[in-house]
Amino acid sequence: MADAGHGRDESRHRRRGQGELEALVLSSLREADEAVSTTWVQERLGGDLAYTTVITILTRLLAKGVVTRERVGRSFVWTSASDEAGLAAHKMRKVLDGERDREAVLASFVTALSLEDERVLRDLLRDTPAGRED
Repeated sequence: MADAGHGRDESRHRRRGQGELEALVLSSLREADEAVSTTWVQERLGGDLAYTTVITILTRLLAKGVVTRERVGRSFVWTSASDEAGLAAHKMRKVLDGERDREAVLASFVTALSLEDERVLRDLLRDTPAGRED
């Protein structure tokens, strides 16, 4: 019985979800002092991901607008254009954009917030140009 559970733990360790991989790649790019190659990112993540997997993740992040790339010779170098919060915000907007009743989704989201998160959201909304009463 213990072996079966252990196998699941190992499998979970080896197979990370797309969101987790994107966050790891983005984090590694943010640690770089300059634009870096795909190989650099792959090595920074411990080298256990295939080069093609790293390219796929970087390309997805590029499509989301959270990384930029520049051609150098025959390959690209990559730079972070956003952080993990920007990536999470992009995902939230994408989900919201896919819903027909945006108001109901936002109402449900807001009513489920903790008091602290609600306070933060109110402060952020008040501090935006649309939220100020000038």
